[in-house]
Amino acid sequence: MKVCSRCIYDERVPSIQFDENGVCNYCAMVDSLKEQYATGTPAGDAKLAGIVEQIKRDGKGKKYDCVVGVSGGTDSSYMLYKAIEWGLRPLAVHYDNTWNSAIATENIRKVLKKLNVDLFTYVVDNKEMDDIFKAFFRAGVPEIDGPTDLALAEVLYRAAGKYGVKYILEGHSFITEGVSALGNVYFDGKYISSIHKQFGIMPMKTYPLMHFAAFMKWILLKRIKKIRPFWYMSYCKEDARAFLEKECDWQYYGGHHLENRMTAFNHSYYLPVKFGVDLRNLSLAASARSGQLSREEAFRQYAEPPHMEDELLDYFKKRLNITDEEFESVMRGPIKSFRDYPTYKSLFEKLRPFFYVMAKMNLVPMSFYIKYTSKTGV
Repeated sequence: MKVCSRCIYDERVPSIQFDENGVCNYCAMVDSLKEQYATGTPAGDAKLAGIVEQIKRDGKGKKYDCVVGVSGGTDSSYMLYKAIEWGLRPLAVHYDNTWNSAIATENIRKVLKKLNVDLFTYVVDNKEMDDIFKAFFRAGVPEIDGPTDLALAEVLYRAAGKYGVKYILEGHSFITEGVSALGNVYFDGKYISSIHKQFGIMPMKTYPLMHFAAFMKWILLKRIKKIRPFWYMSYCKEDARAFLEKECDWQYYGGHHLENRMTAFNHSYYLPVKFGVDLRNLSLAASARSGQLSREEAFRQYAEPPHMEDELLDYFKKRLNITDEEFESVMRGPIKSFRDYPTYKSLFEKLRPFFYVMAKMNLVPMSFYIKYTSKTGV
């Protein structure tokens, strides 16, 4: 098994390549992003300071000058703290897929109360959301939680549009989270609607689906920018977590993305068991790559089984009304991917030059350009 000499990615990672020194292309990609954004340097801090000042200028006279998505997790909670520290006037936005853990809900409440920040929440109909999740499970594809990620993006845009806000701040760090393997997961509005049309039962009435036309409206007509401040600054997730625990009695939920029970099922059971994909390698490889964790310790943690909440498997079956027989049938059934269903992927590839310009203008995340518009990517 060939393993990167710098992080812990091995030859099983999709689209991986190694140079003459045994360093993988994902490490090279992160190095390129660090150089582009001057991450963790005075130049990066200066770039971020300039963006913050522009947000203030563009938001003058408005109740809010930016929106920040909150999940109750480390990154989004700390992002909200930093926004207040910089003198911004954020609106916290939460998409409730009705699978939140009690810890996440309480974390959101504590942070918002501490910072005195308003909350915009969009709650989808729980039966409708469960029908969408069940459709993705039956489709045999890995993106069972993809509908949550796309809905959050749409809700952030809707909140920004409602209040005339031109900036969305996202708490993502490629230093601590890396860049996900180009081939593990993919989702878009056409993919979600095609899966649901084939395997779903209930009509999608409250689910905030983002079709291509809506995507273009947000970035071209409304010109709402997505900013990832952690791409410019030094950021350590462990330090952020300790800060949150001290400042507002924030509580850790046991692992990356485990603050939501569907996401926890996806990361801790569904992806590893059915697809042989353990997404903990993203953050562990990133920590080893950045030196925040030794490679030996990263390998040791990766060798341990994923943390899984007691009774989570039973909760998943019961809530989605899936029998043990159907569950086992799907888990042992054929492995499908986005390539088996209609998507916008080919359209994104054709528009690759356009999205490069959009990414340079912060109208779409650079990670979207890297992953979704490359023919060899996913």
